[in-house]
Amino acid sequence: MSKITKTPTGLRVPDAVTIPFITGDGIGKEISPVCRAVVDAAVKQAFKGNRSIEWLEVEAGQEAFKKRGSYLPDETVAAFKEYRVGLKGPLNTPAGRGVRSLNVALRQALDLYACVRPFRYFYGVYSPVKYPERIDITVFRENTEDVYAGIEWPFGSDNAAKFSKFLTEELQETKVRFPETAAFGVKPVSKEGTERLVRQAIQYALAHHRRSVTLVHNGNIMKYTEGAFCNWAYELAEREFGPYLSSGRLVVTGITCDAFLQNAISNPDEYSVIATLNLNGDYISDVLAAQVGGVGMAPSGNINYETGHGIFEVTHGVASDIEGKNVANPSSLILSAAMMLEHIGWNDAAKLIVTAMERVLRQGISTSDVAESQKHGKCVGTKEFGDALIAMMNPSSHFGTR
Repeated sequence: MSKITKTPTGLRVPDAVTIPFITGDGIGKEISPVCRAVVDAAVKQAFKGNRSIEWLEVEAGQEAFKKRGSYLPDETVAAFKEYRVGLKGPLNTPAGRGVRSLNVALRQALDLYACVRPFRYFYGVYSPVKYPERIDITVFRENTEDVYAGIEWPFGSDNAAKFSKFLTEELQETKVRFPETAAFGVKPVSKEGTERLVRQAIQYALAHHRRSVTLVHNGNIMKYTEGAFCNWAYELAEREFGPYLSSGRLVVTGITCDAFLQNAISNPDEYSVIATLNLNGDYISDVLAAQVGGVGMAPSGNINYETGHGIFEVTHGVASDIEGKNVANPSSLILSAAMMLEHIGWNDAAKLIVTAMERVLRQGISTSDVAESQKHGKCVGTKEFGDALIAMMNPSSHFGTR
């Protein structure tokens, strides 16, 4: 099996590369094989058979628990560490037992600190806003800190009582209204975590000829966490990217999260690249996804740019209610796989996938969740949608390029 390695200048990717993947729960069993077929066709077409992917299936979620008694086996984490880049379908974390979130556990195990989500509109997809084509925004969401770090204690626990006592007795904190009956969570925001995220957001903006990076925060209220995030980000931009700022090549600005969420609907074309904290990024991602057709059309990559590790995944859930019906939309996973190909430098294959998606959707060919809102849409199944994408990649495709 051929592994991706990290060099001082980037990733070294063999022509026949091994990529671990998790099929996923629910509709994962349907969208994952379709996605792999589309990726294989794009790689074959783009590189004339000189490059290929050897898919290595690893287990997580319900199936892993049935077979191994663990929702996230150590072997799965080890495979992603060893092979560096992977693909993941939707996973269901049962409430009340097991790890808090399988997705979060994987991100933390590999220190995948940047959740990168590009949002753009595909013609033919329903949007609740009037001009969805104005949206072309890439979000860099810090992935390992903030309240989503998972440092919290339930009401009535010993740790909650200890923390309450520490706040009231040691720190003389009086802002907790009902300390005897409170649950507690901690919001860590570090200078190092901020700088590595913002650095990558700025580098992405420069590499992709984007005009601005906007820091979205609530530093007006949370001055020592989100306010510090903003201050550290400005300091890093001046220190490491000063010439780009002084020349006007790039502008780094800030906005509070509530104001951004409003502007993202009314004036989305004011924004290009967003750098934000974990919780804000969750809200922002859903607002932008809704405008371009929902999470079923939104890709996602969780990346550590220093090590080169990356897991690319769907942004939606397991959708068990439609499992096995061949109606699930595989677009989120397919577009995430295109992001994966870009991450390893196989840009020609990634472009083939995105172009095929544009053309197929423009012709009204889509799964039921999209087709029902199209005036002249042709509803096809999950597998058939993948087949249409593959056919569109063929230069002699009868689908055309309308």
